[in-house]
Amino acid sequence: MNPLLTTRHSPAAPKRNKGGSHILVTGGAGFIGSHLVERLLNDGKSIVVVDDFSTGSPENLGAVKSNPRLRIIQSKICDCAELPELAARAEFIFHLAATVGVDLVVKSALHVLEASFNETQILLRAAAKNSTPLLLTSTSEVYGKSAKLEFSEDDDLLIGPPGQSRWSYACSKLTDEFLALAYAREKHLPVTIARLFNTVGPRQTGRYGMVLPRFIASARSGEPLRVFGDGKQSRCFGFVHDVVEALVRLRQCEKARGEIFNIGGTEEVSMLELAQLVVKTLGSKSKIELIPYDQAYAPGFDDMRRRKPLVEKLERFVKFKPQTPLREIIRLTAG
Repeated sequence: MNPLLTTRHSPAAPKRNKGGSHILVTGGAGFIGSHLVERLLNDGKSIVVVDDFSTGSPENLGAVKSNPRLRIIQSKICDCAELPELAARAEFIFHLAATVGVDLVVKSALHVLEASFNETQILLRAAAKNSTPLLLTSTSEVYGKSAKLEFSEDDDLLIGPPGQSRWSYACSKLTDEFLALAYAREKHLPVTIARLFNTVGPRQTGRYGMVLPRFIASARSGEPLRVFGDGKQSRCFGFVHDVVEALVRLRQCEKARGEIFNIGGTEEVSMLELAQLVVKTLGSKSKIELIPYDQAYAPGFDDMRRRKPLVEKLERFVKFKPQTPLREIIRLTAG
């Protein structure tokens, strides 16, 4: 364990962060978080992970758990007694802790709303005391029911009605965005917001309804691939290593502070086409079944017909755009 991460710091901390001893990653044992932690360790950084393992897993960090520059704290943000000190002494904070998956969102809307706002508020307050730069990961869900062909960071947002718990996640993350930008304006906190579109890759689980790992698992076992709705709804998938590269570059870009960025792939595919591509790529004999939304989730379930990001702003600020084609993403995710 790195002694720099366990030694108590004087309570008389400076008001302006001058560069700390570590990077703090909330949700660092999750799918995306664990890949980010590996990348930062490879870059020579010391990392402190705060994760309650509710949807993440210590196994995700198995390859690096013995690294002396990594410290893992199993805790919710709100229960982490060391959080004020960890935030004060961090050179940067990545806030990735969040509820994941449509299944979990639909079934546990109250948990989604309470956890997202409370945890983010506590973290922002801790970061603001020393102006520790922070990147908040948001979601493409905030674009809601918009019928635009492509989504830009400055678009108006159209969220579904509160009677549909499916939209609770979008509302919770949008509230996080408003809160973070309010801290940026009123507390001068250096904040960057990243709206992640569908991110896939190794370690992602289908346990919470994630479509690609669910399709891959079915194709491997010879079971039918269950496509919800009519299968014509489309998405763009970003490979996790591309997403991590974008996050790392945003951390290093001071001009990105106070800005919102889409991060995701731009190769659009319908869910029916995706299922067919998975079957073909894996050489599977599985069939494809269309399952009505009311059987998959609940009566009245609402979904977005398409979700494609514009990523020109990301390229303009950090000179990065998605690199990995969909067929390769499927192959790499399947392992």
